[in-house]
Amino acid sequence: MSPRAVGVGLIAVSAASFGAMAIFARLAYDGGADITAVLFLRFAIAAPCMAVLLRLRRQPWPRGRVLAGLIAMGGIGYVGQSLSYFTALTLASASLVALLLYAYPAIVTVLSAVLFGVRLTPVRIGALVLALAGTALIVGPELSGRPMGVTLGAAAAVIYSVYILAGSRLTPLAGALPSAAVVMTSAAVVYAVVALVQRPSFPTTPGSWASVVAIALVSTVVAITTFFAGMERLGATDASTLSTIEPVVTVALAWAVLDERLSAAQVAGGVLVLTAVVLLARATSPAPGPLPLDAPVPPS
Repeated sequence: MSPRAVGVGLIAVSAASFGAMAIFARLAYDGGADITAVLFLRFAIAAPCMAVLLRLRRQPWPRGRVLAGLIAMGGIGYVGQSLSYFTALTLASASLVALLLYAYPAIVTVLSAVLFGVRLTPVRIGALVLALAGTALIVGPELSGRPMGVTLGAAAAVIYSVYILAGSRLTPLAGALPSAAVVMTSAAVVYAVVALVQRPSFPTTPGSWASVVAIALVSTVVAITTFFAGMERLGATDASTLSTIEPVVTVALAWAVLDERLSAAQVAGGVLVLTAVVLLARATSPAPGPLPLDAPVPPS
């Protein structure tokens, strides 16, 4: 199997794992947990798991500038993105916030072309357009919210785009597992401080605790590690576009598990996203690798 095919598979696993998080979170909230508790427990459970996995694989922790960059990705980037996103959900409709967040593949594509010289081939552009159109159909038409909610939703997309681009440069230098371990540990430290300040409501039922553990293991350890591993093989542009499988998985699971209604528009949107995935999976031109940290940035 080619490295590109492996990369596509890894991003598909990552997106499916991230997509399941909304379902796990809903079940955790039903059992008494609040947002702060879920976010804290998510990384407090995931970080030690990654440390054990690194030890078993005998892989070293990153050092120096790479370590500092990964700490910033987790403690600033990932935390900033998630706080912006979850706060935006309290100020705007879920559809609007999701639509704003899923602008990140377009942002990543443009910035990759400007900063890293990634070629915007017809296949990449076509797949991106299909993925964004499909996402718009999936999240639905209820687009309402306060200006601050719109601002925070857009901020979440921008922060996540920068996070992905930083990861595309740092992950090949540290490796997927060490990179994910540092990101999760940094986020765990920040959320521990937040939990101390806000005194969150923790789960009160076995089912809620099981959902939190699933978020930590499936939607964090598996999701982040496979995303970094897939991005190493595909580059930030294609990895971001392929990640739009996530809302397809979320909607499908909401229909299957939570008995939520599935509209014809959402089905059509899912078809568009999956078509984009097929286009990128069949593409044969490899994505250029990331620049080393000390390399000059090509002119736009």
